[in-house]
Amino acid sequence: MSRRGDRLQNKGARGSRRAAAQRAEAPAVRSKASGGGKQGGGDGEPPARWRVWVKRGVITGGVLALLGVIFLGFAVGFAARSIPSFDELQATQPGQTIIVRARDGREIVELGPSFGDWLDSSEIPETMKNAMIAVEDKRFHSHFGVDPVRLVGAVAEYVLGERARIGGTSTITQQLARNLFLNNNRTPDRKAREAVLAMALEWKFSKEEILELYLNKVYFGGGAYGIDSASRKFFSHPADDLSVGEAAIIAGLVKAPSRYSPTADTQAAVDRAKVVLRLMREQGYISPDQASVDVSEVQLKEQATQNSVRYFTDWVLPQLDIILPETFEPIEVWTTLDIGMQRAATAAIEANTPGNAQGALVSLDRDGAILAMVGGTDYVASNYNRATAAMRQPGSSWKLFVYLAALEAGYTPEDTVTDTPVTIEGWSPRNSTGQNIGETDVRTAFAFSINTVAAQLGNEVGFGTVASMAKRFGITSEVATYPSMVLGSSEVRLIEMTQAFAAISAKGNGVEPYGIAKVTTASGEVLYRHEDKSERALVPDYVVAGMTDLLQAAVQTGTGRAAQIGRPVAGKTGTTSSNKDGWFIGFSSGVTTGVWMGRDDAKAVPGLQGGRAPAQAFAAFMRYAVKDRPVEEFETTVELPEWQMEPDEEAMFGEPEDYYFIDEQGNLVEPGRREPNRSPFGPDGERLRDGPPAASQDFLEEATGGELPRSPREQRRPPQPQATRPPPDE
Repeated sequence: MSRRGDRLQNKGARGSRRAAAQRAEAPAVRSKASGGGKQGGGDGEPPARWRVWVKRGVITGGVLALLGVIFLGFAVGFAARSIPSFDELQATQPGQTIIVRARDGREIVELGPSFGDWLDSSEIPETMKNAMIAVEDKRFHSHFGVDPVRLVGAVAEYVLGERARIGGTSTITQQLARNLFLNNNRTPDRKAREAVLAMALEWKFSKEEILELYLNKVYFGGGAYGIDSASRKFFSHPADDLSVGEAAIIAGLVKAPSRYSPTADTQAAVDRAKVVLRLMREQGYISPDQASVDVSEVQLKEQATQNSVRYFTDWVLPQLDIILPETFEPIEVWTTLDIGMQRAATAAIEANTPGNAQGALVSLDRDGAILAMVGGTDYVASNYNRATAAMRQPGSSWKLFVYLAALEAGYTPEDTVTDTPVTIEGWSPRNSTGQNIGETDVRTAFAFSINTVAAQLGNEVGFGTVASMAKRFGITSEVATYPSMVLGSSEVRLIEMTQAFAAISAKGNGVEPYGIAKVTTASGEVLYRHEDKSERALVPDYVVAGMTDLLQAAVQTGTGRAAQIGRPVAGKTGTTSSNKDGWFIGFSSGVTTGVWMGRDDAKAVPGLQGGRAPAQAFAAFMRYAVKDRPVEEFETTVELPEWQMEPDEEAMFGEPEDYYFIDEQGNLVEPGRREPNRSPFGPDGERLRDGPPAASQDFLEEATGGELPRSPREQRRPPQPQATRPPPDE
């Protein structure tokens, strides 16, 4: 072969070797490049699947975002076209006027919006504008109605189910949209509509116009809408003369008007104003010297003394949200309150409550209608309603439920009980006198509030039974079932206890307190009318009669003598340990009244006892409350059911416990005390206990000189032949 041929052959061999080597290396290269065959690599490989999905997701998301923007633009544009003009918004006033009337139709109070003068943007002090922007919306001048930072916070709050950030989530424009067009429900749907309306407002009005609308319409509490009304209410001068400190106080009210109101809690208002001043300094609106102003030195307008009727209206008006459909037209609320009784109740609490203590009173008619309500000694100083909200230990007034359970189990007011030291599950109650009187009856034990007897009765009928009785009579608070509960260790509300006593006054029928008789529009259309519920007996008649007997005895001869008013009264005192609480609850002529006294911090009140100041306040009020009502005698005759009735023939010889019996071996048996919930006699009057009487029927007849009535069983026996007695001389 020629050299040329050798070179060609060698060249071809080298090419073949290179091709073979490339073929050998190709799988490894492809494997490395494709990640084990999962990704595309060299020429001709298909693109990776994840890249396809990412690309599709980006395109889809972009399309959806574009559609969302288009839809949002249309929504905002449509909303902007439907929003009234600036002049129309300026003319509309928010809020609803409510006239509250007493049971006789007289006006008690008128609640609703209060408006000052409208201030143009140029008339509003810059300090006021800056204070509001600093605390409510620091990016007000830069956002488009919705603050993206706050929007993220709102989403996080909704997802987490709690307030994830400090501060509100709505801009000033959103707040204005809500105040003008929406309600305060915190739902995603409402927030979305709020955002659209806010952007529409920004589209239609300038920032200055939005701020002017906001400052003239926002609610500052106490019925004041707008900064001029708020300034006149709190500082007695128009808003165009606000100082830095005053502006800070007003701006701080928007977050929570009732909590930061300077007339309700001056210190809370001052603390909130200091926060506003700090934010104003941090955002450059005021100098450090201006930020150091002492807002506690701001002169507040003196508030005229408000009648205690506000305790009642504060309790009753929130119920409108439940009983009425949503309405914004003026309405009139006709209540059950008696103006004369309310004044008498206020005077009774003010005159009898010990110094440094609080007092509360609530009075119910026989159907549950609230006649008077006093929640404290001074509404302006403290609007906390102690008649409906305060949880306090009722002391011995709780024995109502102990004795109700005992009477239902079979006790009667005349039954004998023993006042003796007792220990139950390691608990040893003591009497207030420190003494024990031994044997007595149920009536006396209740009238003088003997603790050891109440403990024994509660233990006998069961503490769970006592708790169940309390629930039956309307106690909704949590009730413990340990032994000391019989002396009133479980905290309750005054209105609950008064409701329970009112059920006894109503002859055992359930009573539900209510304060609204009807609601009408200004034109007289009835929107709501209270309907009496059907009577529901809580306990049998004989239990009601027995309990009324005990309650009357407590006032006539027992611890409640100070509650006497010259006509039948039934009631019970209550005093807790260390004289922290004093109670008296009772009824007369269909009116049931409860009185509580004590300190809000639960510290001792020297000399406070239920039979003193509370009973005296009760008597002072009730003398007025029942003066125009007929005197009603109580029904206290206890007519026991058949299962508790004794056979007539036994009544001639006293109580069954007085008898002695002998067993079959002739041993004397002294029967124990009759079980209160079980009859000792069978249906035919036959005694169920073993053992015949110690004295025979013939012996008793001979001893008494006459024939005695036979028992039903003996009457059914055939006559027996009589043995003839031999003559003496035989």
